[in-house]
Amino acid sequence: MNKKINKSDVLLMVVYFIISFSIQGLEYYNKDAMLKEYLLDFPTDLITISSIIFLFVFWLIPKFVKEKKYVLFAIFGIVILVTLTGIQFTVGYWTGENDWSKFPTGIDFVIDMINRGASDTAFPFALLLTKKFYEGQNQLLKFEKQQKENELKLLRSQIDPHFLFNNLNTLDSLIDSDAKKAKEYINRLSLIYRYLIKTKDAEVMELSDEIESAENYIFLIKTRFADDYDFKIEKLVTLEDKFIPTGAVQALLENVVKHNKPNKHNSIKTVIYITENVLKVSNTKSNIRSKNESFGTGLENLKARYKLLSDKDILIINTDKEFIISIPIIKLIEEN
Repeated sequence: MNKKINKSDVLLMVVYFIISFSIQGLEYYNKDAMLKEYLLDFPTDLITISSIIFLFVFWLIPKFVKEKKYVLFAIFGIVILVTLTGIQFTVGYWTGENDWSKFPTGIDFVIDMINRGASDTAFPFALLLTKKFYEGQNQLLKFEKQQKENELKLLRSQIDPHFLFNNLNTLDSLIDSDAKKAKEYINRLSLIYRYLIKTKDAEVMELSDEIESAENYIFLIKTRFADDYDFKIEKLVTLEDKFIPTGAVQALLENVVKHNKPNKHNSIKTVIYITENVLKVSNTKSNIRSKNESFGTGLENLKARYKLLSDKDILIINTDKEFIISIPIIKLIEEN
């Protein structure tokens, strides 16, 4: 379920309360309700009922039911229902000028507030929960469709004739000039292809594996372009228990080479920063414009994969001299 509140969630609740308060207003009118009942009851109902629904949908259910902490869910649920419904009931009791000697107390008050809260929130709660469920289903269908397209693109990239052709040319020149380095080049190239084949069906991979594959890819780039590109990896934290979408690092490195052509005096400097929660790739930009297509499609694919993998977004900073992209590191929760 999508845990974020969006505009359509708010719009749905607004429409519901307009209809509900219109009907309730007619009832107030028929019973000759006082002005203060209109002015206080409706805003109080709006605030308390909305608060109960949003707390259940966006906090209690995702936090406690998903993690199977049912006792805590029940305790917090009762506290929320009794507290907020109690405020609503007390305000309505006062504005209606009822007899305070008959105001429920103790366990009677608790039971009455649970019943009233459940009754008042049942229909709008069901509306919002159903909406979020179908949104999740639609998002899943779109993701599955996008995933199939991504898999096809990944398979194509594995046998990209340009990638293979460029590396064979580099290898051909190395065989004559540096046989030892040629062997190392073949080894690194085979490791990259082996990794691509191994991970073609994996949605996420351990960050340590992705960095190892990226180091092999950097070796190919450095061998081919010499000092035109400079790469540095700063591991500020341990890589254990951290995951990212499969092939994400290589895709970001490919973007650096594809869209930044170095000039004679300055190399393209790229730094990969690995922190506790973010992997950031920062590269300098030359004043020579690349004729290659933009990174928009690849970036949109990566964003689409993150929609179900993480509740955090990709961050991009693009200036005249520097391009920075930060992708969230995913931490998988082990299920019991």
